[in-house]
Amino acid sequence: MNRTIVALVAALGFADCGPAWAGWPEDKPIEVVVGFAPGGGTDVMARKLLPFVERTLDGKAKFVVLNKPGAGGEIAFASIARAAPDAYLIGVVNVPGYNFLPMTRKTQYSTDDIRLVARAVEDPNVVVVPADSQFQNLPDVVAALRSKPGSVTFGHNGAGTNGHLAIRMLAAAAKVEPNEISYRGTAAQRTDLLGGHLQVGMISLSEIPELHGTNKGPLRVIAILSKQRFPALPNVPTAEEAGFPVISTAERGFAVPKGVSDEIVRKLEAGIAEGLRNPEYLAGSPGDEPVIAFLPGAEWQKRLDAMSDALRPFAEQMRASDQK
Repeated sequence: MNRTIVALVAALGFADCGPAWAGWPEDKPIEVVVGFAPGGGTDVMARKLLPFVERTLDGKAKFVVLNKPGAGGEIAFASIARAAPDAYLIGVVNVPGYNFLPMTRKTQYSTDDIRLVARAVEDPNVVVVPADSQFQNLPDVVAALRSKPGSVTFGHNGAGTNGHLAIRMLAAAAKVEPNEISYRGTAAQRTDLLGGHLQVGMISLSEIPELHGTNKGPLRVIAILSKQRFPALPNVPTAEEAGFPVISTAERGFAVPKGVSDEIVRKLEAGIAEGLRNPEYLAGSPGDEPVIAFLPGAEWQKRLDAMSDALRPFAEQMRASDQK
């Protein structure tokens, strides 16, 4: 009798507890894993954008942000890769760290186990110093390092992150050796910059909205690692203008475990696109508004594939350096 009941239940589909039966996203909160500490650009972007994505899903979704900082985002990326393919745990991925880390060492995740949903922003790196710093520009920093290698502390948000990679690229272009200091997030970098414990920080443009337009405050931007000057900081020269042709941007977007259905991915992708266009979101996110750069997941993946080829030589250098 029991076998007959089980067979009947299975035939009717009641035994299927997958995404279709769960009625995604109706029945429970969706956890969104962020690989950096609260207060940084990734965390702020997710917390500000997701309420607008909720609205696009007929108000049935409820996103809950979980911060899992550490290992340059690896802990969060591994959480995405290992999650059940029901889209009740998704995450934010940070490029190039997401695709660069596995090139430098064995990681707890593989990009083959993760599916990109949509890119939200493309955010250039900026070099920041305290307002009263002795360094007035990027050549000043380079000159100090050429005079005494390792004499300038340079912060980033973890090995393999975009900031770390940007420092390595800048050091190679300028032929200098900065004293690299790793942090668990931009908020910690900012605290040490303001407290006089860190001389130079490598963060992203969206993380300093209070400086946009004026570049006046307790921090000061001395260079931007973009191809051309940015409207938000029109008086800040590019690294290339300062004599160091380095371009580095942080891309942030959303991803799910590989097995999530196409239908759910399409819903999320459309919701993110609509949320990024919402005038209320744009008005309330002055840091993100200048760097919004939506890309569908499939297009973003193609971009990452090409980017990974370009980054491979830096990964080889980093592996060789770490083995010394």
